[in-house]
Amino acid sequence: MSEKKDKILIVEDEKDTRFILEKLLTKNDFEVVTANNGLEALEVLKTFSPKVILADWTMPVMDGLKLCNQVKSDPKLKIIYFIILTARTSLRDRITGLDVGADDFLIKPIENQELIARIKSGVRIYDLQSELKSIEHTKALVEIACTIGHNFNNPLSSLTMALQNLKQEIAEKKIDKIEEDFEIIDKSIEKIKQLIKQLTNLENPQVIDYADDSKMIKLD
Repeated sequence: MSEKKDKILIVEDEKDTRFILEKLLTKNDFEVVTANNGLEALEVLKTFSPKVILADWTMPVMDGLKLCNQVKSDPKLKIIYFIILTARTSLRDRITGLDVGADDFLIKPIENQELIARIKSGVRIYDLQSELKSIEHTKALVEIACTIGHNFNNPLSSLTMALQNLKQEIAEKKIDKIEEDFEIIDKSIEKIKQLIKQLTNLENPQVIDYADDSKMIKLD
């Protein structure tokens, strides 16, 4: 099975430039999709997930800077490495681009090897950020699991013991002791309800030490 290719989105209104960029990147083993302007690019992004966007600054309908702002404002898209192509060379222009979240700039005319090197660098940064995001997601799941395990263990144990006692007392017809078991069961169920409420209404969670270098979410 062939190795999966890294995806690149080219956004360029000039037909010849778009064609040359597409051919260059395809030749260098990237999966390439193109768009004529920023608005068209946003439509493409609904079904295509690139690691790098290469966008011209000056385009009709929606320019590269506005597209960059839209991409970096979207939590689902902001990880994409965004390179702006521009003929503008002033420091002020570069700062303007950085202010809206551009990751890199390339000045036209573009040298092919530099372009490929910048895109490969962008792909590596995207991959690293994705890996870090995955690690953070796994860490959060472990913290939630520790929180549930620790906080629910006590009321569930009480509930289990009370039910066992209740079964035994019913079997032995010790009716006078049943009321105490029901009281423990009610308290355990109420405690579980409170824990569920705390979890579902959790705001600004604090993480505390649990055991064996594990963490859990503080609920009380």
